[in-house]
Amino acid sequence: MGFLQSLKDKLAPAKAKVADLAQQHGDKIGQGLDKAAKVVDDKTKGKYSDKIQTGTGKAKDAVDRLAGTPDEGDAGKDTGGGTAPPTPPPAP
Repeated sequence: MGFLQSLKDKLAPAKAKVADLAQQHGDKIGQGLDKAAKVVDDKTKGKYSDKIQTGTGKAKDAVDRLAGTPDEGDAGKDTGGGTAPPTPPPAP
């Protein structure tokens, strides 16, 4: 068994625990991220607002992936599952 595989095997229980915690406390984590982003934005006087928002969004997406829940922004996205809608007939 290789080093990476043994490391993955040892970290599997921790990953499950983190996923469980993210699922249980995802809303609190999101609120904490928003609060931290606001503090940093205030300290930088809005100079990096766009970067802070991007980072916060990515962090929230990561928490959602860990928790196994779809993010709110994915509601209208095609995730590749299911069938494609029928194509309309060609125009005459």
